[in-house]
Amino acid sequence: MWQLLFPAITPIINKILDLIPNENERARAREQLEGDLKKAINQAAADQREINKIEAASSSVFVAGWRPALGWCCVLGCFWAFIGQPFMLWIVQAFELPFKTLPDIHTDYLLELVLAMLGLSGVRMVEKIKGVAK
Repeated sequence: MWQLLFPAITPIINKILDLIPNENERARAREQLEGDLKKAINQAAADQREINKIEAASSSVFVAGWRPALGWCCVLGCFWAFIGQPFMLWIVQAFELPFKTLPDIHTDYLLELVLAMLGLSGVRMVEKIKGVAK
């Protein structure tokens, strides 16, 4: 997160620090400000991890179930897009049924979501292999 945030706020930090006339005090203030920002970002990340742990431990489907529900939506969407719809279109044509169209899923957004979820799973797998995660 720091790598994404720091380039965006660097110009603002530089404008503020340029108001300090003494070169040494400016350098000290820059170090202090960057250190405080890193601490705040790391604390926010740690707080979010704690919230994630609490949510995952919940017995309520509405709290702990949104990630699995999102995964199942992806599974069902991929199933329909790549297996269900082509098969149903074949049935429609084979039996000359009166309707010729079936619901279509825009797979570009769906696949972005699937790949993002699988990417996170890949990170978890690497953590398990390296012994970082228990």
